Amino acid sequence: NLGRQLRERLRGQYDLIRLSDIGTMAPPRDDREEAIVCDLGDAAAVHKLCEGIDAIVHLGGQATEAEWKIVHNANILGAINLWEGARLAGVDRVLFASSNHAVGMWRRTDKIDHDTPPRPDGRYGLSKAFGEDIAKLYAYKWGVRGYMMRIGSCFIEPADQRQLASWMSFEDFTKLVTTGLTADYTYEIVYGISRNDRAWYDNANAYRLGYDPQDNGETFKDKVLGKVTNDPIAEEFQGGTFVSAEFVGSTSRVPK
Repeated sequence: NLGRQLRERLRGQYDLIRLSDIGTMAPPRDDREEAIVCDLGDAAAVHKLCEGIDAIVHLGGQATEAEWKIVHNANILGAINLWEGARLAGVDRVLFASSNHAVGMWRRTDKIDHDTPPRPDGRYGLSKAFGEDIAKLYAYKWGVRGYMMRIGSCFIEPADQRQLASWMSFEDFTKLVTTGLTADYTYEIVYGISRNDRAWYDNANAYRLGYDPQDNGETFKDKVLGKVTNDPIAEEFQGGTFVSAEFVGSTSRVPK
């Protein structure tokens, strides 16, 4: 979904945008676009996909919680294939769609930043934490720059009260990506949110790199205040229902 948004917003700005997905995509509209179907679990195909490319915006993979087999192929093996392909092809940088679920087991009373260590809230969140770490290895050891975007909730508008903290507009998402494509860094973690009054994230690192979001989830507060779950575990943690799904026992064992 975000790939389709970005495709429209970046169209015509680069000599070539090579698009890829596991399923059928809209065909290229001119000679500055390519559309190549590829399974991230296929190392040879992924490596070929990286050839002749300066920067990769990696939005692919399993996008929600799933069984280990699915998460492993798309997000673990897929990440290994992607970064190794980037290294072999001499790609300058990889912008990675990490997730708020890599840190979802921090409480909503916590204010976290780019130095906050991961606390994954499930198999999906763990795969995103793995992506952040493999990017760090390739950045520091082989010089493939890594820009980790811990994306919150990127939709037209917030769907519930939780998303007043985690929301990011499509326009601000484009700005976040453009920052990652142009800034000078080796490895950085930023948060994929708009300039939200209720944010759980201190996004100063993104601002330092040049990200200047224009939107604020607070604009929609009258629509979503009070739209909460009846799940006390979900309401305690930043990851919401991703935390409470399959959770066993008391939350007291999670450090404060």
